Amino acid sequence: MRISILALALLALQLPAAPPRSSKQALQPLQDLIGDWKGTGTQLRGTKDERDKGGWFETAVWQWQFKGASAWLRADIAKGKYFTRFEIRPGKEADTYELKAWTVDKKEFTCTGKREDRRLTFDRDAEGLTHRLTFSLLHATRFSYRYETRKKDTVTFSPVYQSWSTKQGVPFAVVENGPECIVSGGQGTMRVSYKGKTYYVCCTGCRDAFNDNPVKYITEFEESKKKDK
Repeated sequence: MRISILALALLALQLPAAPPRSSKQALQPLQDLIGDWKGTGTQLRGTKDERDKGGWFETAVWQWQFKGASAWLRADIAKGKYFTRFEIRPGKEADTYELKAWTVDKKEFTCTGKREDRRLTFDRDAEGLTHRLTFSLLHATRFSYRYETRKKDTVTFSPVYQSWSTKQGVPFAVVENGPECIVSGGQGTMRVSYKGKTYYVCCTGCRDAFNDNPVKYITEFEESKKKDK
């Protein structure tokens, strides 16, 4: 029996639409970024002597941030050569994100990018160049970001610098078998409590969100556990 295109269209209209993903759900593929990191930066342009002298060390703390129904990831960078802060928010389409960056010379810029597997690529046009910043989540305990530029009349990006970071206080071959963060769903690393009962969160941002409204997150957590059964 054949079904007409019109009948299929009418059937599709009757099917319930999938609920939109929340900001928190959209950012959960980036959960491995949460934590304290120690990074080593390397210059990728210039003479060997310039590259050797241009390296640097930095530390970064990535954590969740919440305000109402909005959620985003924030990184505060200490001793960085180029950046002092990153913020990543969900984009308008699936697997797209918005990056806001603050530089050491107190400038800021915003660009959009897309996630492919464990790589986030952000492009922006400025000063006659396309600037590309790529984050690669190599492992739960290791990630990098790489900065490149391209002239508008070319197709190839030229690398400028790269930073490799390792998560502090966590073995490289970590296996996530600990408690779940009651706020983000990541791996819980610190304790919080409410009415004598202990829960776990993954960062200070989740801790602050839980302390502001523990009933909300406990209720959401218990409901999600019921759905999983």
